[in-house]
Amino acid sequence: MSISPGFRLGHYAILAPLGAGAMGEVFRATDTRLDREVAIKVLHARFTADTERLRRFDTEARTAGSIQHPNLVAIFDVGQQDDMPYVVTELLKGDTLRDRLEGGALPLRKVTEYGTQIARGLAAAHARGIIHRDLKPENLFVTTDGTVKILDFGLAKLMQGETTSADSLSGTMTQSGMILGTVGYMSPEQARGLPAGPASDVFALGCVLYEMLTGARAFHRETSMDTMTAILREDPPAFPARVRTEAPGLAALVLRCLEKEPGERFESARDVVHAIAIAAATAEEASRTTDAAAVAPASTSPTFRRLTFRRGRIHCARFSPDGHSVVYGAAWEGQPVETFWMHLGGTEGRSLGPPGTDLLAVAQNGEMAISLKRRSRTTFSFAGTLARMPMGGGSPRQILQHVDEADWSPNATALAIVRDVGDSCVIEYPIGKPIFRTAGWVSHMRVSRDGKRVAFIHHEHAGNDAGSVTLVDTDGNSRVLSGGWGTARGLAWSADDREVMFCAHEEGAGRNLHAVSLEGVHRVVHQVPGQLCIQDILPDGRALLTHSTERMAIVVQTADATERDLSWLDWSLLRDISPDGQWVLISESGEGGGQYGSVCMRMTDGSPPLLLGEGDPMQFSPDGQWVLAVMRDIPEGRWLLLPTGVGEPREFKIPGFIGHRGRFTPDGTALVLSGRFGDMPGQLLRLDLATGETTPIPGTSGIAGNFEISPDGQWLALRVGNGPTSLLPVGGGELRPIPGMRPEEELLPWTMETKAVLVATIGPPPTRIDRIDLETGDRTPFREVMPPDTSGVFGMRGFRFLPDGKTFGYTFGVQLDELYLVENLR
Repeated sequence: MSISPGFRLGHYAILAPLGAGAMGEVFRATDTRLDREVAIKVLHARFTADTERLRRFDTEARTAGSIQHPNLVAIFDVGQQDDMPYVVTELLKGDTLRDRLEGGALPLRKVTEYGTQIARGLAAAHARGIIHRDLKPENLFVTTDGTVKILDFGLAKLMQGETTSADSLSGTMTQSGMILGTVGYMSPEQARGLPAGPASDVFALGCVLYEMLTGARAFHRETSMDTMTAILREDPPAFPARVRTEAPGLAALVLRCLEKEPGERFESARDVVHAIAIAAATAEEASRTTDAAAVAPASTSPTFRRLTFRRGRIHCARFSPDGHSVVYGAAWEGQPVETFWMHLGGTEGRSLGPPGTDLLAVAQNGEMAISLKRRSRTTFSFAGTLARMPMGGGSPRQILQHVDEADWSPNATALAIVRDVGDSCVIEYPIGKPIFRTAGWVSHMRVSRDGKRVAFIHHEHAGNDAGSVTLVDTDGNSRVLSGGWGTARGLAWSADDREVMFCAHEEGAGRNLHAVSLEGVHRVVHQVPGQLCIQDILPDGRALLTHSTERMAIVVQTADATERDLSWLDWSLLRDISPDGQWVLISESGEGGGQYGSVCMRMTDGSPPLLLGEGDPMQFSPDGQWVLAVMRDIPEGRWLLLPTGVGEPREFKIPGFIGHRGRFTPDGTALVLSGRFGDMPGQLLRLDLATGETTPIPGTSGIAGNFEISPDGQWLALRVGNGPTSLLPVGGGELRPIPGMRPEEELLPWTMETKAVLVATIGPPPTRIDRIDLETGDRTPFREVMPPDTSGVFGMRGFRFLPDGKTFGYTFGVQLDELYLVENLR
């Protein structure tokens, strides 16, 4: 069947052809449902003849599509129409690595930049048990912003069994010259017809790196048979003198990737990432000086001197312009945050302002940017009123409300800020000039020493501190320097402005100090147990670091007034209390919870937890028989119903819908789900549990944050954009602001009373909870809640009350920080 512009595949309308290959044709198309452009690969009809192969492909492609990583092309959908299987992916702009190699070898910095990104993408896929099997320059796409995307995960396996009579390699060579891989890039074990594993992809990566370094293929011969023989028996040609002299570590790395035996290669793609970083750092050091002694690693180790000794949380720390003192915002011993000044020769900080004054930045002229009445917006983000104040003290001069972060330009004449505008988080530099916008959130924004660029951590999902180190210039051109981190906090420009230092978490390690060059070359700077956060770096190299212990905890009080800590691992979040008050629903989303988080139940008597599965739990069903959970950060939008007793899980998929929050309707027949399709505004959907069909809820486009359903099922309480928390009829209608509710308050889930709601004041403990009458707006005190120990406590939230008001629980964070002066940090 001919495919031409206007042809429809499901709800995808073909616009134009993009190319063709051994497995099928690629088209640019429009997703008519979401009104966005996508790429569709339509596979050859012959693949439908073998149903087992097609089923295997469908499973593997969908699994690959469940991985969201900046270096893997996003798979939106997999389907079949008539005899045409197809895969729907994001539409990329740029060119393939093969196109980039047409001019020969690439610069060394590009080899390390691209190689690191490819290895990171492979590591993410291997962690989910997905092997590419056909990595080659044609399957590597370099976008216009320099991001490398790995294409066609899972497609190589579809080619298994494609044989022709002309093949001479035991009938296993494919028509396109493949044995589950492309001749010239396949591993020796693939050439022998053995199963491919992660080490096979590492071998192919070595072939790609070799080609980027030399401009020639590692095992290219005149015929496919000769190429296979070279892969099995020969070493690649020697590296050019340029590579041997300028990047010997990189050359050695490639040769290890190309070992004939899988066990002699790197154990994982993640190890390749680290090896590239070490080789790049060595090469960079060598390029900075001709002194042979400087090529060796510096023998001086970093030194640490502790500056603070009180018990609590440090929000921000900066050097004074002369480098002789530091200024920091801290909340000590459970008291409100204050800004302190401390001479580096002393041991005690002096308060610079009234309680509630938090530091944001210090300018070269000594003026401070501070935040007044800064409050928690989510577990990790805060907002307040931006103000200016001299370091010597004085009254703050207020500038702008609802500002998350700020930093000064080098000449202290302008401020860069982060604030919420509508349903987006925006960086403005200077104030009023947007240069970056996201539906997620931004943290640790810092202006470069030359004032031309802004570095920051981009978190794609609210309430989640996974992120990417990103760079944007004053014209709004942005690019990712280092992405895919499960946790990223703290950022500062290096002493020479050539690198951005940041702290991030890797699997099996704490939150350590890393650096990435402006070309994307990554290296590990310093590792310690626990959690690090880089705060500031002076031009002379001295740095400020905080070392933290962090956890999220749960406290539940039962009807008999017994109070218990029901926390489980390191990041326990209370999601719900069962209607009978016997169980709590816990989300574990930290290191202990695994890649996708863990869902568990625990009895309120303190009995050991019961693990239900992966995901982020939302709520018990009205009958207590099910738990609603969502698999976050995957493009297919997987929502789960996990049985609390005997039974099988149920799964609902909403393609392209990035889930945020879900609630059962009071009658238990449907779900109300919040999330967004790609970069579209937030939206509420109703999912019928009997049919699995979803329908948008009128009037909820642009929903921001959480929502709740009234006990009678007739009302939604939500916030649209930057508007107030309001009531909306479930069937659609006019928004009605909740009378008397304040911006700094959080709406609690309804109890059995429809005519009133409970609201909690967000901020440091104690937390006051009030009851608001929805008709009159009359407010009455309900309860005051305080953890047993308030030191380092932040983000008290997630309050859950049973109708009797006696059984309740809540979540709070505990972060205890120590501030250090670091010297010889390299």
